[in-house]
Amino acid sequence: MGGQFRSNLWDPVLIVAQIIVLQSSFYLCLGLWIFFLDVIGRFDVSLDQMFTQSDLGLYEDSGRTNIIAYALNSLTCAFILWFVVGRTRQCLDFAATVHIGHFIGCIIFTGHVPQTFWWWMTNIICVALMTVLGEYLCMRSEMKAIPLMGQRVDL
Repeated sequence: MGGQFRSNLWDPVLIVAQIIVLQSSFYLCLGLWIFFLDVIGRFDVSLDQMFTQSDLGLYEDSGRTNIIAYALNSLTCAFILWFVVGRTRQCLDFAATVHIGHFIGCIIFTGHVPQTFWWWMTNIICVALMTVLGEYLCMRSEMKAIPLMGQRVDL
């Protein structure tokens, strides 16, 4: 079956590896964005900013900064999604999986399901941003012309 773009066989090892890479990249990039924006805004850096619902909202400067960090992280992770997955049809699946993993991480960290409007709104918008930009980037790659010969031939 050599020469195909991707085989149609279900490869769970590849899928798990992609999920691990994306989840790790999600937290690494989110941590870097939060750290960078906290240093600029002179806020206290804390792991709570990633996992608690109290640090998201439009009422305080630190909450707005965290929402911006989440949005920038979604845009950054869309490029990672493009690089790691590279398939338009799988972008929503992997973006949702990463955010469901984050949801589970928040439950484990805080001991309860997030209940604030801003936590849910931020994460829903971030899933949409990551999915749409990832699909756009993957679609551009998939739609590139495939060269059939070394040079262009006029027929």
